Amino acid sequence: MYNELMRAKSFIHAGFLILLLTSCTDKQTKKEIKAHAAAAEVQTYINQIKSEQEAALTRYVEKLPLEQKIAQLFIENLEGCTKFRSYETVGAMTGSNDKTPLIAGGYIFFSYNIAENRKQMQDYIASIREYCEIYDNIQPYLCVDQEGGWVSRLKKLNPKLPSNEKVAQEFEVNGSYALYTEQAAGMRELGFDMNLAPVVEVCTEDNKEFLDGRSFGELEQVITYGRACINAYENNGIATVLKHFPGNTNTDPHTGLPEITLSESELLSSIESFRQLVQYKPAAVLMSHARTTAIDNGVPACLSSVWVTDILRNQYGYDGLIFSDDIFMGALADNGYPPEVAAIRAVEAGVDCIMISEKRFAKAGKVLYQRAKQDKAFEAKIDAAVMRIIKYKIEAGLIDGKEIR
Repeated sequence: MYNELMRAKSFIHAGFLILLLTSCTDKQTKKEIKAHAAAAEVQTYINQIKSEQEAALTRYVEKLPLEQKIAQLFIENLEGCTKFRSYETVGAMTGSNDKTPLIAGGYIFFSYNIAENRKQMQDYIASIREYCEIYDNIQPYLCVDQEGGWVSRLKKLNPKLPSNEKVAQEFEVNGSYALYTEQAAGMRELGFDMNLAPVVEVCTEDNKEFLDGRSFGELEQVITYGRACINAYENNGIATVLKHFPGNTNTDPHTGLPEITLSESELLSSIESFRQLVQYKPAAVLMSHARTTAIDNGVPACLSSVWVTDILRNQYGYDGLIFSDDIFMGALADNGYPPEVAAIRAVEAGVDCIMISEKRFAKAGKVLYQRAKQDKAFEAKIDAAVMRIIKYKIEAGLIDGKEIR
């Protein structure tokens, strides 16, 4: 079905080219009329394929057990860097005796998960894939923070990557594209699917200390180099994750809750980089924990339906994955949002992927499971999130599209 859609798209592109070449006069020729008709026919075919695709995805997700759906929502940390295994069971989420290993929708690699050499890293990642095959589980996406500069988890394995600030200062745009293309090739060879980058916040006095070189700089630089970064990774098989929407302050969210006190007009102007860059179809956007005085005052952005759904999803028209930041950070836990509460609030807000830096997620997953059993509207939100996750995994080659019927 997905191959058919790609073929149909190539046909309609050809049809539009014909229209362009035959539309040099105001008067329509027979050839031009035929071209219009052909393009309309192909567009109808594409719409039909898309409709069938959505229906197939819906059927696929509906058939998944609730515990599998909920597992898909989590991205968690791993143990070690040699051989993978799950440390939780499905029963820990469902309250049953089910000993089936519980496997998250995605995994994030920190420095202690990075092996000493490329071969060991490849073997570790291969063990994740093999483990999931053995237990007939949906393959997880595997991601890492490879931003550049001091946030470079793969510094032992990939070529050196300068910080965003250095890239904007020392590289032409074409050079930055080549730099990120090289990184993408190295990541793909190791077995990664996703880079938790780039940071596309504009650098200001209010966040400069916290970002510490992680921004490309002023708005124009962020848009120019952010676009090159997104395209380089996405064109070479590595998903990108824009972060941190709608921004931060100099308060570190690992220890405190950032408070953005800009007026509404200043705030919306400060996030123009996100509004423009989501048009280039990054795989995901990661929400910050910041609270904004001017919009949905008092609610952390990653738990705010106004920021997640009303603005990012609806106003900006973004249809990719939306990540929470780590729900174990002190910014949430110390301000009335322990992980189990934050997980519920994130789903209600419209978040697709709940990041949890711990190596266990069954406790938070159990709360979602129990809520979904009692609340059909909440379960529908889970289904919508899982639809987007499965769609991404098909595009990333983690699920064979032929299986979605």
